[in-house]
Amino acid sequence: MLGCAANTIICNAQQAESVVWQNTKHKHPFDGAKVTLLGDTPVDFGMFSSDMVLPWMPLFSDQPYENRTLFSKTAPLPPVLDGKLFYLLPSDRAHEFVCEQAGEVIAVAFAADRKNISELQRLGFKKQQDAQLAFQFQKLPGTEIVIFQKTLAKGEHLKMPARVVLAGIVPPVAPPEGEVLYNGIVLPKIWPPYLDANSPTPPEIPYLKKRPAVVPIDIGRQLFVDDFLIEQTTLTREFHTPKKYEGNPVLKPETELEKKSTYGDCAVAAPLGGSVWWNPEKQFFEIWYEAGHVTNLAYATSKDGLNWERPQLDVFPGTNKILEQAPDSWSVVRDWRAVNPDEKYKLLMRGPDMDIRRSIAYTSPDGIHWNKRALGGFSGDRVTFFYNPFRQKWVYSLRWGVPIAGRVRAYWESDDFLRGAQWLPNQPVFWARTDTLDKQILPGAKAKPQMYNLDACAYESLMLGFFQLHYGPDNNSCAAQGVPKITGLNFAYSRDGFHWDRPDRELAIASTQKNGDWDRGYVQSVGNICAVMGDKLVIYYTAFAGDENKKWDSSAKDKLTAMFASGMHQNGAMGVAFLRRDGFASMNAQAQGTLLTRPVVFTGKHLFVNLEAPQGELLAQLVGMDGKPVAPFTFENCEPLTGDTVFGQIKWKDGSDLSALAGRALRFEFKLKNAKLYAFWVSRDESGRSDGYVAGGGPGFTCDTDTVGKAVLK
Repeated sequence: MLGCAANTIICNAQQAESVVWQNTKHKHPFDGAKVTLLGDTPVDFGMFSSDMVLPWMPLFSDQPYENRTLFSKTAPLPPVLDGKLFYLLPSDRAHEFVCEQAGEVIAVAFAADRKNISELQRLGFKKQQDAQLAFQFQKLPGTEIVIFQKTLAKGEHLKMPARVVLAGIVPPVAPPEGEVLYNGIVLPKIWPPYLDANSPTPPEIPYLKKRPAVVPIDIGRQLFVDDFLIEQTTLTREFHTPKKYEGNPVLKPETELEKKSTYGDCAVAAPLGGSVWWNPEKQFFEIWYEAGHVTNLAYATSKDGLNWERPQLDVFPGTNKILEQAPDSWSVVRDWRAVNPDEKYKLLMRGPDMDIRRSIAYTSPDGIHWNKRALGGFSGDRVTFFYNPFRQKWVYSLRWGVPIAGRVRAYWESDDFLRGAQWLPNQPVFWARTDTLDKQILPGAKAKPQMYNLDACAYESLMLGFFQLHYGPDNNSCAAQGVPKITGLNFAYSRDGFHWDRPDRELAIASTQKNGDWDRGYVQSVGNICAVMGDKLVIYYTAFAGDENKKWDSSAKDKLTAMFASGMHQNGAMGVAFLRRDGFASMNAQAQGTLLTRPVVFTGKHLFVNLEAPQGELLAQLVGMDGKPVAPFTFENCEPLTGDTVFGQIKWKDGSDLSALAGRALRFEFKLKNAKLYAFWVSRDESGRSDGYVAGGGPGFTCDTDTVGKAVLK
């Protein structure tokens, strides 16, 4: 495929069959036909769409793209084409099709190609309208097009002339069934669901409004970030924020690779989206980071997550650079379930080339040597992705813009990474935005906060997210002053992977807004958010100091390059913040209080809690569905648990484990005195393993789940 532009997005035939039927917008009444291409020509599809900000698209697979729009305000997209898939094929030959399901099809031909016009009329196509392209394709006649329409019968053969586009084909897609998740939540049949991007009201969380009758809890520590598991309580919920490391930044520009950029002396050594993953085979952390602003993608390692080494690699000898493509935004995910060893690591990147605006998908056996696998869908900057292991879905977090809310995020999911990376324009749906509970923190700013990015990872029994909120100033103002944008990170939690609950709007990690601070502004999350080290979570983040000595020259001929070279993107580095393991929220008793869970079911044997009670204690009992304690697992028989522990095992005096109660719907009841309860779980053995997910992993873990329990404390 030669130099195609962004907006018709390209996909293969198999992916086209996965178009989410409920999100396709047919703005022009049309009953499409299913037609199959005959012969051995590779099958690709494009889609006409006016939904995206930049309606750029190729019409043929052999036509290069020349930094111009196909349709524009002066030559808008005809409504009859909006939302229509078409075969993206070479323009230099005729193509033959057969109709497998009766319906209508559209033909788009160049008005100057009179022979083709006559042939289409001979084939029974009826002219619908004339239209105008914004520019002329290379080697193709004119900018005026004619749109035809025809109804095909099942079994009818159709030989389309060269330089004619066949559109309006509809792949058959069955409506999805309601999916039952690991925690008992039932997804709606229409998925992903529709949300109103223009509504400023905090979103309703369906699984909190209608909770499962019984919650399976075999996967992961059960956190108290919401009321999903709470039947009744006299305890008080407290949210906690991470503490920034005094030794920050732990990675900063030091090498020539990091101090220089395409735009001059623009020093950056920071992961931005990136990722930090524990490599259990090599016993160190790996990081993929930007070295020099929007210039190099580099690789570093660390045994303790704080002190980083830059190995000299064979990709670009003498450096730790690993990719020719310059990065603008990207994520790296280690695929723990990859069948093909060459696809153990996955990378989705959008480069800084403003003419392309397409993401690129790569795979790698070792995170160092990368193979370009696919040119992906249209994306604005800050494209990221992650893996949702609860549903075995690759999820793509995309930048969108809407008139009222400004920057928002869009969502697209797929069973397959490479296929999913080639999303069509109509496939992503609105996902997340700021709302009325997000308050402006920038002094003097009048604009409302906007949604800059959404990163997520699987942590224990839920998806943990970071909403990156943008408070201002705008790019021009920042560049003119040489200061970074002011952004901050707010924790978010999801139990279905789509709806995000943000019960605490205090920023977990904020820009200091102070001149001279390394984290003055532009605070950004790292793709997998955090790692687990012993009894702590280590949260990685990027921040920028800026440089007020480098003002933007707004009179420069190349304004974009001048902006990139200004102080707003100077001195990017990485820092860490620490939080207690599971420490997002606790249920507290200053004196004494109780918490009764909703009905749960488990297959494990041993009850564990994450408890902070140096001057207090916790008791636990099991309660049947009849409301009566289940002997011998009662408060009276429970051995009080005291102290401060992330692996507190609950025991009863007769020494019984819970195996006899496996598979039975029960409630846990906790009685606290001068204590904080962060989580509970039922482990399959006395190691305290949770079998939940551990974000980016950490020392002692062998994969992305906790199969080792207390051994990580060593």
